[in-house]
Amino acid sequence: MKVACVGGGPAGLYFSILMKRQNPSHDITVYERNAAGSTYGWGVTYWGSLIDKLHAHDPESAVAISENSVRWSDGVAHVGDRKTVHHGDTGFGIGRRRLLDILAERARALGVRVEFEHPITDAAELPDADLVVACDGVGSALRERHAGHFGTEATAGRNTYIWLGTTKILDSFTFAFVETEHGWIWCYAYGFSEDGSTCIVECSPETWTGLGLDRASEADGLALLERLFAGPLDGHRLIGRAHSDGSAQWLNFRTLTNRTWHHGNLVLLGDAAHTTHYSIGAGTTLALEDAIALAGALREHGEHGGHDGHSGHDRQHGHLGLRPALVQYERERRSALLPVQSAARYSAQWYENLPRYIHLAPPQMFALLGQRHSPLLPHIPPQLYYRIDRAAEQLEALRKLKRWLGPRVARTLHARSRASGS
Repeated sequence: MKVACVGGGPAGLYFSILMKRQNPSHDITVYERNAAGSTYGWGVTYWGSLIDKLHAHDPESAVAISENSVRWSDGVAHVGDRKTVHHGDTGFGIGRRRLLDILAERARALGVRVEFEHPITDAAELPDADLVVACDGVGSALRERHAGHFGTEATAGRNTYIWLGTTKILDSFTFAFVETEHGWIWCYAYGFSEDGSTCIVECSPETWTGLGLDRASEADGLALLERLFAGPLDGHRLIGRAHSDGSAQWLNFRTLTNRTWHHGNLVLLGDAAHTTHYSIGAGTTLALEDAIALAGALREHGEHGGHDGHSGHDRQHGHLGLRPALVQYERERRSALLPVQSAARYSAQWYENLPRYIHLAPPQMFALLGQRHSPLLPHIPPQLYYRIDRAAEQLEALRKLKRWLGPRVARTLHARSRASGS
């Protein structure tokens, strides 16, 4: 097969690695519009189960990713001048740039061509490709060329956020909530290397405008945030961008969905196909799992395609041969994404309704922060939910009832929401 991956993020690079491992004769090129090393963002998070999956599919890159990651097992929440610590599952952080360097190096070693500063905005620019993989992000140009076919929908969240770095080295996943005269503002922060940490700041639009962050220059905005979070940052500075590609921007997160993920020999991967709210830290994991599923579906269906001397009719037939694999990939990933998307939706809503939880005692508030994915939580008074949750830890019957009831409440509310058109 001749494969073109448009977008040099984790999804496209890892897919190219898997395809080359399956069949070294595949002709694979990754096209990245930006220069090498100019990636946005700071660090990304993942959990131990991902490394196990990566080991099963490409041990070499899994070892390199693991060796270049930092880990934590505690969560720390600062609420005003109060602090609470939760001992939980081990999490990992790695610099986004370092992750991409590892994957690009591995892809090249296997014979993949990685072309930087080579934007592709239309699959028609790749007429010889048997398969075109659109892994060019939430604003995918390739997807937008066929927006009507894909049925793309994007829903903006209410809160505003900004993705920053800090020189503070954090050894725990850290939450910090600060009350101002204009409302609460908070951050999620985690280490990703020996040099720095990621710090995502979020607040309601009323707090954002009340603090003047909508009008402040980048320097003034960062200075204000450094003062507000001086405690958890220990006086360390915040940094707008890792590279000189413009200033960091305040955004509203866009939850993106598509009615279908493939069109002829064009298939969507990662954020081009779907997004999930950053508060669950799953974006990179989902992109890599997409790559695993797509490569697996192509392998199971014989990796149909071929370009040597094929006529236009033959190429169209090759596109039809791809269809069973692309259908399987989409079906498998849609099913896997359902619980993650539900968790992300409820997590985002938890933060949008922060006043409902913020005045609880710190241990209770942190416990419900950990339960923010629950479809039951928005409908039960927080203190009552906390007592039920604690009791469920002791009583197996109550724990089973909670697990049984949650999905049913979610489905009922989702159906009611769709029926009302909201």
